[in-house]
Amino acid sequence: MTLATADLCDSHEDMLRDARLRVVAPMFRSFGGRTAFAGTISTLKLFEDNSFVRKALEQPGNGRVLVIDGGGSLRRALVGDQLAALGVKNGWNGIVVYGCIRDAAAIGAMDIGVLALATHPQKTDKKNVGEADVPLTFGGVTLHPGEWLCADADGVLVSTQMLA
Repeated sequence: MTLATADLCDSHEDMLRDARLRVVAPMFRSFGGRTAFAGTISTLKLFEDNSFVRKALEQPGNGRVLVIDGGGSLRRALVGDQLAALGVKNGWNGIVVYGCIRDAAAIGAMDIGVLALATHPQKTDKKNVGEADVPLTFGGVTLHPGEWLCADADGVLVSTQMLA
């Protein structure tokens, strides 16, 4: 079944009013081979260091979406083709990066949803610094681990529960 964010907004207006359903500000570009995706959220908070991204994507995704708060940095890429390939291999539905990715052409050929602010060719430093499974705030919303995310060409929704 295909989920459309516009249709979900229309059919769940009550949830929009009481903030059980939130719309992330339109800031992301789609880079993955999957242009629409949904899943339970796992979170990472880090800055210009993708050590925790590798650790997360090495784990079974079970259809989850990894949401990375990279502080909006446009100076380093937090996800490249090798990490995206790990996500595909381990069953992640998508990766949302509040920051940059690289290897965009290769990622575009992969069966995974990838949203990011932009691309940048430079990799990160590896300092093993960051936080996992913490609430993240960007794009005018707060995203909690275990909530549900749905993304397509119209935008990104976050909900307290899976929507149909």
